[in-house]
Amino acid sequence: MGKNVEEKIIRPPVKQITSGKIFKPSQAYLHKLLFQSLLTFILLWLIVVLSFVGIAFLIATDPANPSATQIINDYVVPVNLWTVIINLFWFVPALVLTPPYVKSIEYSVKAESGDTMPEIYSKRGIFTITRRHVPFRTITNISSKAGPLDRLFKIGSVHIETAGYSGASQKGPEEKISGIVFYEEVRDFILKELRKFKEPYVTGTEVVYPTEEPVPKMEGLDDEILITLREIRDILRNRKDKPS
Repeated sequence: MGKNVEEKIIRPPVKQITSGKIFKPSQAYLHKLLFQSLLTFILLWLIVVLSFVGIAFLIATDPANPSATQIINDYVVPVNLWTVIINLFWFVPALVLTPPYVKSIEYSVKAESGDTMPEIYSKRGIFTITRRHVPFRTITNISSKAGPLDRLFKIGSVHIETAGYSGASQKGPEEKISGIVFYEEVRDFILKELRKFKEPYVTGTEVVYPTEEPVPKMEGLDDEILITLREIRDILRNRKDKPS
């Protein structure tokens, strides 16, 4: 009682994580996002113009109104002008903010020493910076994805789901490592390291199946709490099974 017990503060290795072996999305990811914005701009413009032409022909069905050709000739310039001006309100900020946003993205699955980290780290954001840590032991499903635009720019992404996030009410992965050229290698590396934490895993597939069914996430419970509760349950079960 008289001895002073030294208090130890346990801190996560943030310095090691944020300054470790970090990799960033490929420059092709920036080109893809800019190309995607341009396609959206053109698509919206086409929708407005084609809708205007359709409305012009609909109005011209009434003999009392001018012909469709006359309506189109009279209004095609202002319709195009206002369509472009309105679209510029989102297109210009997209062109300006996309490069610094892509530059802000960081991923890491290795520490400075080259050893595997117990979690996947990501950072992204311009005004609001989000840093996310996904512990390896909470991962229940991992897959790779490359859509049409991704294949065009020769990039892909790795999708990561966890025990508390893979319930029926959740849509999409909890974390994505997006816009990287070596996405299949990253997926395979994570799969290899996950096999050290859990068995069995299906070899040679893109999807890892958990040993237990995913636990739907409830309000107030995060992944760490769910995993800890499982561990406590297993300990109590083992003690109960041991003979007195």
